Amino acid sequence: MKRDSYVEQWLERKPAELMLRRVRDVILWADPRMGEYLKYGTVQFAYNGDLANFVHHDKKTVSLMFNRGAKIKGNFPHLEGTGPSARFMRFADLAEVEALTQELTRIVRAWCDMMAPPKRKKEKKKKEPTARVRTAAKARRS
Repeated sequence: MKRDSYVEQWLERKPAELMLRRVRDVILWADPRMGEYLKYGTVQFAYNGDLANFVHHDKKTVSLMFNRGAKIKGNFPHLEGTGPSARFMRFADLAEVEALTQELTRIVRAWCDMMAPPKRKKEKKKKEPTARVRTAAKARRS
């Protein structure tokens, strides 16, 4: 898991620094495809598109906004929101982060799977004729 040094600096001395760091760890450990960077003054988590970012990060709680959370397939009871796009997950304390770790992990994996490039179908190799078939074909030509 690669950590961005700018994100490290951004996290320092935030009111909810420990919770922010724990949520970050859960997201980055959930899937090796997930990355992080700073965008619009906050931490953005992304894989082939932006997944989520911290909002209201100047408080003692943590709010995570999933930019296109409505599109993520699966049952995630702690994703809040009813609009056409964004969803939120909120954490009041470290105990709540731990309680929601599995669900957050599933959300990250669902996003990465959804955003992964389609797998290319492998071409079937043409089988070389066996020695007996080659010999028979040669005998017919003679």
